[in-house]
Amino acid sequence: MTSRALANAVPAPYWLDRPERPVARPRLVDDVEADLVVVGAGFTGLWAALQAVEADPTRQVVLLEGDRIAEGATGRNGGFCAASLTHGLGNGLERFAAEMPTLLRMGAQTLDAIEDAIRRHGIACDFERTGELDVAVARWQVEGLAEQYRLGTELGLDLRLLDTDEVRAEVASPTYLSGVYDPDGVAMLDPARLAWGLAAALERLGVVIHEHSRVDDLALDGPGVRVTTAHGTVRAAQVLLATAASPPVLRRISAYVVPVWDYALMTEPLPADVRASLGWAGRQGIGDAGNQFHYYRLTSGSLPGDSGGSSPPEGQSAQGERLLFGGYDALYFAGGKTDPRLAQHPRTFALLAEHLVQTFPQLADVAISHAWGGTIDTCSRFSPFWGQALRGRVAYVLGFTGLGVGASHFGARTALDLLDGRDTERTRLAMVRGKPLPFPPEPVRWAGIQLTRRALAAADEHEGRRGPWLRTLDRLGMGFDS
Repeated sequence: MTSRALANAVPAPYWLDRPERPVARPRLVDDVEADLVVVGAGFTGLWAALQAVEADPTRQVVLLEGDRIAEGATGRNGGFCAASLTHGLGNGLERFAAEMPTLLRMGAQTLDAIEDAIRRHGIACDFERTGELDVAVARWQVEGLAEQYRLGTELGLDLRLLDTDEVRAEVASPTYLSGVYDPDGVAMLDPARLAWGLAAALERLGVVIHEHSRVDDLALDGPGVRVTTAHGTVRAAQVLLATAASPPVLRRISAYVVPVWDYALMTEPLPADVRASLGWAGRQGIGDAGNQFHYYRLTSGSLPGDSGGSSPPEGQSAQGERLLFGGYDALYFAGGKTDPRLAQHPRTFALLAEHLVQTFPQLADVAISHAWGGTIDTCSRFSPFWGQALRGRVAYVLGFTGLGVGASHFGARTALDLLDGRDTERTRLAMVRGKPLPFPPEPVRWAGIQLTRRALAAADEHEGRRGPWLRTLDRLGMGFDS
C-alpha cells in the first residue's frame, strides 16, 4: 500500500458519510422550560436523556447539541463497545484495585443494558458480541499479555491465552506473537447508527432535541439553572453536561481534560480473496499491546455503501466488509486546539497505511475510502470522572480517554444519580468520588505531553522499558493515552 491508496480517500468519517444521516434538528430559538437539560448529543448525552426519561416518563428533557448528533467522538471512533469502565484491566487495578470486582460486574451489566436498549428500541446498528483480541507484536509484549491473562482469570474473567500459532489461526497476520482473547467483554457496532437510533428513540419518548445549539453560559436562576445559547434559553431544574472533548461550559473542567487527536482509515470493500486470506472468522475487535497502539476491526457487510443488501460487485467479499484501522499517533496541539482542519493529518494517514500493510500484507493493493481524525477527552487517569456545580444542580461526566462507547452508559447513569442526590452503589465508588490529577497550565501542559509522547515511543523501541520520565508519571498517578 502506497500513497496512491490514499489518493481518493474521502476526508470525512466513514460512519457519518452516508445518505442515511438524518437531517439536523432545528436549533433552539425560544425561551423554554424543562426538568432536565442535557448538554451534548454524543453517547453520554444520548444515554443520559434515555435513562432519565425511561426512569420517569413525565420528566421533561431537552437535549442541546452544539453541532450535529454524533459529529464529535461518537461518530469518529472504531465502534468498540467495551464493558471496561476503567480503560482496561491494568489501569483499573493500578488505580481502583479494591473496587475492581465491583467495577467488572458493573461493566458487564452495562454492556448487557446497552444490548437490551438496542433491542427494545429496534436500533439497527450492527451490534455483535464478538469479543476482543489483544495481540503482542513485539517480544516484550508477550509477557505483558500473559500477565494480563493471569490477572483477568484471577478476577473471574473468561479469557483465552493464545500462542503464536493459535493467534495466527484466529487472524492471519505475520506480526502476531501471542494474544489474549476476551469473548465476552466487547461488542462491535456502528457508532453513528447507534447514535441516530438513540436520538429517534428519544423523540418517540418525548425528548426535545436541538442541534446547532451550543451552550454559552450556565447560571443560577431561582431554584434552577438558566442555560443560554446564541438564540434561546432553557430554564431547568437540573443540567447534565456531556461535552467530552469540546470546550467545556464550566471553566473548572478544563484543568482535567485535554483534547487528544486520534486518526483512522477505512478501506474499500475487501475483495473476496483478500477477505478469505485474513481468516478472522470471529470478527473480533483487535488491539495491539504497544504503548502506541493500533485498533482495528471489520465492518458489517450490511452497511450502506457496501453491497447495499444486493449481490456484491464481482470480486468483492460476499459481505462487502471493510477494515477500519486507527490509533498509534495520538496528537495534542498547543493550547488544546480543536480546529476541524486538524481532522486531516496526511503524515499520520500515511503512517497508518504503512502499518496496515505491515500488519496485513494481503491488503497491499486495497485502497482507502475514508481518512479522518477526531478529538478524545483524555484525562490523567484514562477513565471517566464526575463532578457537580451550581449548588448541585449541574452534574458532569467526561474523561473517557477513547473508551467511552460502552462506559458512557454507566457514566450517564451515575451522573443522573448524583443530580438526583441518590445514594447508590455507583455513587459510593471511590472511582466516582475522586478526580484525576489536573494537567498543568499551558505552555507546561503542551511541553509535558510532547515529552510523554516521545518517552512512550522510546519505551516501545526499547522492549517496553519505561524511562525516568514515565516512571515519575507512574508514581504521580498521571499519564497520557488515547
